[in-house]
Amino acid sequence: MAGLTLKALRKTYGALEVIKGVDLDIDHGQFVVFVGPSGCGKSTLLRMIAGLEEITGGDLYIGDKLCNGVEPRDRGIAMVFQNYALYPHMTVYDNVGFGLKLARTPHTERDRKIRDAARTLQMEHLLERKPSQLSGGQRQRVAIGRAIVRKPEVFLFDEPLSNLDAALRVDMRMELARLHQDLGATMIYVTHDQVEAMTLADKIVVLNGGVVQQIGSPIELYQRPANLFVAGFIGSPKMNFIEVTIEAMDPQHVIVAGTDLVSRKVRAETTGLKIGDKLTLGVRPHGLTPGSGAGISGRVSLIERLGNETNVSLTLPSGRPFLAVLEGDHELQISSDLTMDFGRDQGRVFDKAGMARYPGPSL
Repeated sequence: MAGLTLKALRKTYGALEVIKGVDLDIDHGQFVVFVGPSGCGKSTLLRMIAGLEEITGGDLYIGDKLCNGVEPRDRGIAMVFQNYALYPHMTVYDNVGFGLKLARTPHTERDRKIRDAARTLQMEHLLERKPSQLSGGQRQRVAIGRAIVRKPEVFLFDEPLSNLDAALRVDMRMELARLHQDLGATMIYVTHDQVEAMTLADKIVVLNGGVVQQIGSPIELYQRPANLFVAGFIGSPKMNFIEVTIEAMDPQHVIVAGTDLVSRKVRAETTGLKIGDKLTLGVRPHGLTPGSGAGISGRVSLIERLGNETNVSLTLPSGRPFLAVLEGDHELQISSDLTMDFGRDQGRVFDKAGMARYPGPSL
């Protein structure tokens, strides 16, 4: 297995720049997820690593080998697509071993590798079936098995679970996590689903408009998003935002207020800020509790009772929507007024440029 290094990687189509200078180090054995909205460049970046898209600028190393001009088959990678691309007339056994057969791998060795992959993916009982006799999750396991038998240095997954229903996606996420643990392989996974990113990744790369917005562990991105885009993209439900103005400050805190918030002290790095500046305050829905008096007040517009928690949608005085996720069940009424409170360490402050302002190395 091998790690990867991307140095100022760029991709253009004529005058259109799609990937805008990506720098990234992926260690051997890491599970790295590229995440972002549709059109952010994540699949293009994956295809550049695979050799399916030409690199316009920068360098790509797989292990110590410069791979810019190397053919896909010679890069030591295996790719699993959103479309399973199974041969309908072949059995699972033959689909998994098709690449080995093309490579003229001896029958005994080919049989061993196919059965080893089937055992790893718990599909030994499916080897004599054809794709039409399989469920979506089983077909996906066959596609992954076809990649495993090649013993690649790097596995690439391009939204492999997007065709599955919600319950099956959860099951397959667990399968992929287990597979990564069993193989100890370097894996790069593309998705627009940030829940998949949070549950699978050792490292997440958040992309938007072909630019890396932030790189870090799932918990780093959730607790300390670098900017408004990451804060609004990572986390389910997403972070709430309200507009506020600085009333007072010290080196570690700002006191802010706005149409939707009475004066509140929040931790923030204040270098370059001044009283009267406009900021954005972010609060996670799970960081809120029902309060009285000071806080964020609004009118209840929707209540979702899920048993273990209650989702409460508010309309704030500015007209902005606001969501609170409260632990347990709560007796609330539509159109009633409700005030939400949060601790000073729960708020995240973003400046005019949309960048987070954290006081020191940790909160």
